[in-house]
Amino acid sequence: MKKSIQCTVSLPFLKSAIPVFFCIFFSISSIAQNKHDTTSYIQTIDIKTGKIDTILIAEGRYEAPNWHPDNYLVLNFNGKIYKLGLADKQLTEINTGSINQIMDDHGLSPDGRWIAITSFDMSTPSQKHYKFSMYIVPATGGQPKKITSQDLSFWHGWSPDGKTIAYCGGDYTNLDVYTIPVEGGAAKRLTDAQGLDDGPDYSRDGKYIYFHSYRSGRMQIWRMHTDGSQQEQMTFDENANWFPHPSPDNKWVAYIAYTTDEKQNHPFGKNVKLRLMNPKTKAVKDITPVFYGGAGTINTPSWSPDSRKFAFVSYSVN
Repeated sequence: MKKSIQCTVSLPFLKSAIPVFFCIFFSISSIAQNKHDTTSYIQTIDIKTGKIDTILIAEGRYEAPNWHPDNYLVLNFNGKIYKLGLADKQLTEINTGSINQIMDDHGLSPDGRWIAITSFDMSTPSQKHYKFSMYIVPATGGQPKKITSQDLSFWHGWSPDGKTIAYCGGDYTNLDVYTIPVEGGAAKRLTDAQGLDDGPDYSRDGKYIYFHSYRSGRMQIWRMHTDGSQQEQMTFDENANWFPHPSPDNKWVAYIAYTTDEKQNHPFGKNVKLRLMNPKTKAVKDITPVFYGGAGTINTPSWSPDSRKFAFVSYSVN
C-alpha cells in the first residue's frame, strides 16, 4: 500500500543508531503511529500462486505475525500481544502479566507452547540505560520469564529442538548475533564483524542460522553454521535485505527487501517487497509487488507449518 505522505510515520525502529535516539524513536514512534491514521492490512500469501488474502484490516499499527500450528497468528500492537484467528478473524489479547511494552521481535517455540517476546523497559530513570530484554511466556498467556541479562537483547529465532534461542544483542556500539539456552545461562557470541549483524533465524534442519549483515557496506542476507562457523553471503543486489526466514521444509528463505538503501536502519513507511530465495542455488524472485511497509512487516518467522504460505503486514497512512 504505497503512500507518498510519510512525515507522520518516519521515526524508525533502529538497532544501530545512537542509543538515546533509538529509545526515543521506539517509544514515540509506537505511540504516534497507533494514535494517528495508520491502517494495518494483515495478510497471507500463497507462494505457489502468489495469491494474497487479507485476513484483517485494523486501525493502528499491528506488527510481526507468527503462524501458530493451531491456525492463528500472533502479533503485537501497542505494547501487547494478540491472537488473530485465521478462521474467525477475531483478535484476542494474550496475557503477558506485568510486561506491557512488547515490540515486534517475538515468536513461537517449535511446539507452539511458548512465545518469546522482546520488551522495552521504560522504568529506568536515564535514557542512557534503556533496556530491551527477552522473555518467554506460555502461548496461552501467563507471567513471562526473563531469559537474558544484557541491556540489549532482541529475540529473533528458536532452534528446531526448542532448546536454544538466537537473538541480536551486545552493546550500543556494535550489535551481533548471539545464542542462549532457552532456560537462560551463558550467551554465546556468533558474529563479530563491524556493522550490524541481526535477525537470526534457524533453518528447520538445524544446520544453519540465517541473518542479515551490513559488513559488506550494504544490508544483505548471510548464513552460518549454528556454531558461528563458515559465514557466507547469500544475496548480492542493490536492495537493502532484512529478516531472512527459512521455510519449515527448507526449500525457501523469505525476506523483506527495501527498494532504497537504508544503511543500517529498517524504518517504517518505505517501499518494500517480499522475496524468496532458493538456499541451494541462491536464486531470488519477487513474491509480492512493491508495497508500503518496513519495520513490522515481517520481522519474525511467519511461515505456515506446511510451508505453503507466510503472513505479513502492509500499511497505509493518511
